[in-house]
Parts: sequence; C-alpha cells; structure tokens
Amino acid sequence: MVKETKLYDLLEVSPSASETEIKKAYRKAALKYHPDKPTGDTEKFKEVSEAFDILSNGDKRQVYDDYGLEAARGNAPAGGNPFAGAGSGNPFGGAGGYGGGHHGFSQADAFNIFSQMGGFGMGDDGFSFSSSGPGGFGGGHPFGGGAGGMPGGFGGQGFGGRSARRPEPDTVSMPLPVSLEDLFHGGVKKMKLNRKGLHGERESKVLEVNIKPGWKAGTKINFTNEGDYQPECQARQTLQFVLEEKPHPVFKRDGTSNNLIVNLPITFKESLCGFDKDITTIDGKRLPFSKTQPVQPNSSALYPGLGMPISKSPGQRGDMEVIFKVDYPISLTPQQKQAIQTNF
Repeated sequence: MVKETKLYDLLEVSPSASETEIKKAYRKAALKYHPDKPTGDTEKFKEVSEAFDILSNGDKRQVYDDYGLEAARGNAPAGGNPFAGAGSGNPFGGAGGYGGGHHGFSQADAFNIFSQMGGFGMGDDGFSFSSSGPGGFGGGHPFGGGAGGMPGGFGGQGFGGRSARRPEPDTVSMPLPVSLEDLFHGGVKKMKLNRKGLHGERESKVLEVNIKPGWKAGTKINFTNEGDYQPECQARQTLQFVLEEKPHPVFKRDGTSNNLIVNLPITFKESLCGFDKDITTIDGKRLPFSKTQPVQPNSSALYPGLGMPISKSPGQRGDMEVIFKVDYPISLTPQQKQAIQTNF
C-alpha cells in the first residue's frame, strides 16, 4: 500500500496506474492548467508537473510510494533519516542518491517538462516527437540524458550534480487578427511562415491555428519548436499567436465579457410613436423588434442568451444588449414647435 496518494490525486489516476495512463493524465492536466490557457492556474500547473516528474520515474515513484512526497523530493522525513549511509542497504544513500544539494521543483522545471513533452503539440500518448536525437527521449525515461532516467542534466550525481542545460528557445509573439464571427463560430486559421532552417536556409511552413468558440482578444496559442532554428538551443523558437479582434460593423463585445452590444438607430418620430424593425443576431438569425411606447434616448433592452459563446461552459452564451440611438433633431420649424406645444 502506498504511503500517500496526493500526487496520484493531482493527476486523477489510481496508485496502480500504468506509465501510459500517467502520461495521458499529465497531458490532460498540463494543457488545462498551463498559464497561457483560459483555464490556466500557475500553481496547479507546477504541482501536476512535479507529480508527473516523480511518478514517471520508476525509482522516484517507488520512493514516493514507500516514504511519501518529501522523501521523493530528497528531504529526510521528521523523526530520523532512513536514507543515511551508503552501506546500510538503503537504496537512496551515497553517491547518486537523493540526499544533499536538493534542487526544489520550480516553475522553470514545470515549463521545461512541458516543453520536453511536446508543449501544446502533445499527442494523446503524451508525446509528439521521436525517441532519440535532440529533444527526444533516452534511457527509457521521458526526460532521458541522465543516469537512472533522471531529467536531462542530472547525470549520475543525483540532485546534487545538475549539469548546465541548453538555453531555452526564444518565444516570439505575433498578433493574429480575427473577426467577431471567427470568435463566435470557431474554426481554423492557416498561417504561412518563412523561417530559418537547420543550416540557416529559408523554408516555408503552414501552421493551422485552431480557434475555439468564445475565445477573446488576448488569448495566446503557442506552437512549440515551429519558429526559426536556434543552433545554441538545438531547437526552434516557440511561436505565440495573440488573438486580436477586428472591429465589427454592427456588434461590439462588452469589454472582456461574453455580452454583445448593438446600436439600433431610430428617428425622433419613431422614438415617440413606436416602430417595427428587424435585428440580425451574430449567428445570422432574424429577430423582430417593435415598440409602441416612447423610447428614451440611449435606453436599452437585454436579450439573454444571444451573445457570444462561453468557452468554459459549452452550450451557453452571453447576452445581447440593444441600445437605442435616437436621431434627435437639432432644430425645429415653427409648425413643428406649434404641434408640440399643442399636443404636449
């Protein structure tokens, strides 16, 4: 029986979960909590990454199951250190063990694991690239490169002997203008890139940016290892597209909410005597609209559920607010003045 289940609970798997199940669970959790996602949670992203770092390594997972999280982190539990002494039969003592010089798990470690696992391009099995070569997997562990399957750069000295890592590739941000209809319906935008290849040559690449219904201006979509090749990193830059909403001739989003605002022009006469008009909604539906009583300038009417989709709540939408814009006269003829004075 395992000593504690916190890490398994973070990934929503059982203590008997297979390696494949742990990888898939990490993919799901990392994509959900990544800080660049609308559902992002920086601290949760760090926690699930550390859980994966421990549970995806056979040795560290065994330590966690037997002694708990602090032991797996390389910290001795209170009330005595069962890891002391290389000759005591303890598998964690001496050179190559977890004691001494422990490196606390950081946000940088979390992002590094996410990048090594393929970033936003991770497949259903948790991987998106080959099992050998730069950035690949070696030694039977997803982070290869170090003895015992430790994350690349740890080598045979355990946590106390971390070697220098290659610098992380740059992240290059670029705007992606999209229409309000694109943000309503969702869809795919194809972006043609001209980038530097392995030897500095120019090459073309077409990326498909999947836009989900209800996304807002400022949403960031990352493509790991798709930009210019950087020799010092032995990897390509990360491309980050930032959504920008194009102005719409009729509708306007109400700040960062899911509500839409539409102005309805009416004449001064219509504001007093009423009117019958049509409004076309963002999804192309005809909405009959009529008034029989006077309408105050800049007053409004609210129509629930006719706004933008709510990305975090599929099937639900914001509201549509109709604001009446009265073409108020700037002058009156003597006859018009007389009519008003007679009837009001």
